[in-house]
Amino acid sequence: MTPVFLVTGAAGFIGSHSVEWLLRHGWRVVGVDNLRTGRLDNLADARSSPNFTLVIADAGDETAMRPLFQQHRFTGMLHLAALVSVPESFREPELNYRLNLATADTLARLCLEFECKRLVFASSAAVYGANAALPNRESALPQPLSPYAAAKLAAEVMLLGYAASYGLEAVCLRYFNVYGPRQDPGSPYSGVLSIFTDRFQRGLPVTVYGDGEQTRDFISVRDVAEYNGQALTRQDVVVGRYNVCTGHAISLKQVLAIYRELFPNAPPTEFASGRIGDIRHSLGDPALLREMLQFSAQTEFAQGLRELNAG
Repeated sequence: MTPVFLVTGAAGFIGSHSVEWLLRHGWRVVGVDNLRTGRLDNLADARSSPNFTLVIADAGDETAMRPLFQQHRFTGMLHLAALVSVPESFREPELNYRLNLATADTLARLCLEFECKRLVFASSAAVYGANAALPNRESALPQPLSPYAAAKLAAEVMLLGYAASYGLEAVCLRYFNVYGPRQDPGSPYSGVLSIFTDRFQRGLPVTVYGDGEQTRDFISVRDVAEYNGQALTRQDVVVGRYNVCTGHAISLKQVLAIYRELFPNAPPTEFASGRIGDIRHSLGDPALLREMLQFSAQTEFAQGLRELNAG
């Protein structure tokens, strides 16, 4: 019988691409999303597949999730459902705790109870903080600077504790700056590239918070979906923490230069003060995950950005 995989946050930006990857590779998928930030439109293709089932529910609601585990006996779970806004985690620390830590605990215990062997968890490069040596390596001492980052780190520690105690195959993926189609520019959770794309396409000025010299390790959502899918389905996966990144730093000014080529008549860029919790430089070392999965990010940034702006 074909294994069944659970994807929480399935209607989200990364979730919908990950669901499609799994379906393309012949797996059966149950997606869970409460549509707080996810969108049904993101799953238009997936919902046409007989191998996909969508359940509208809160992933942290044990009474809703338990019957799914009982019915499907999942082989593995990709846990993407989360509060993904750093500023919101400052405003609502209790919500951040519930969505980013308590939900992970609930799902991990269900995995143990119903013999779902593998849990791939969406963590974040935010756990490294602002002062870690670059490029960030998984061996570095984490220094979270926000409730969001602290909850992601706490969830990692908890899941790896379950792995050591009960044999759960916990794989914590620290995403760097993910970009690509379906990232909602109107959402307060959105990435900078989707906001830039939306404003350039509408002929509006973009705002850079800071001086534009801050750098990011941007990775295409297509590559992230590949990493997620392989981490979930491959047999020879090692429990641990792994960076999901390219290993290449790009400044916002370099990003804007590409946009200027694509939109030569755009209004001038506006600059504003930096925001609380923002990290100035972010760059990851992808070696550990690349070695384990024998896969490297394939999408060159300038090409990925052009594809994003082509629709």
